Amino acid sequence: MEIEIKTIPTYQVAFIPMKGSYQQIPETLGKVVGWLMAKNVEIQMPVYGVYYNSPMEVSEEELEWEVGAAFIGELKSENDIKIKKVPQHEAVSTVFKGPYGDAASIYMDLIQYAAKEGYHIAGPVLESYLNSPDEVPESELLTEVQFPVAKE
Repeated sequence: MEIEIKTIPTYQVAFIPMKGSYQQIPETLGKVVGWLMAKNVEIQMPVYGVYYNSPMEVSEEELEWEVGAAFIGELKSENDIKIKKVPQHEAVSTVFKGPYGDAASIYMDLIQYAAKEGYHIAGPVLESYLNSPDEVPESELLTEVQFPVAKE
C-alpha cells in the first residue's frame, strides 16, 4: 500500500448531509448523481462519502455523514441537495482494494503516516469510490481514502 501526502485542488460538490444508517448510502448517492445528470453539468471526479463519526463511537441512528460528487458548472442548493466549495488543502491518501466496508481498516495507517511526516489530521475522512460493485467483484473495489492534514 502506497501512502502519500498530496495537495487537493479547490473543487465544488453537490452533496446530501445525512444522519443514520449507512444502508442509505446507495440511494442517497443515486439521488445526488441523478440530480447532477438532470442539471447537465460535468461530474468531475468519483463519487465520495465523508464520515464525521464512527459506528464504534455512536449508535447507527447517530451516524453523521454526507455523500456527493464534484462537478463543473454553476448550480445552487436545491431542497436537500447542497452545494459547497472545498478549498485547496493537503491530505494523506492511499487507495484501498477490497469491499467498501473494509476501507476503515487502513485509517490508522494513514493517521500514523501523517504523524511520522509531521502532520496532524485536520478533518473527517473522505472516501472516493473509484469503481462500482456493478462493474467489478467486491474484492476488486478501489476506494481512495483521504484525511485532510495540516503541518504540526
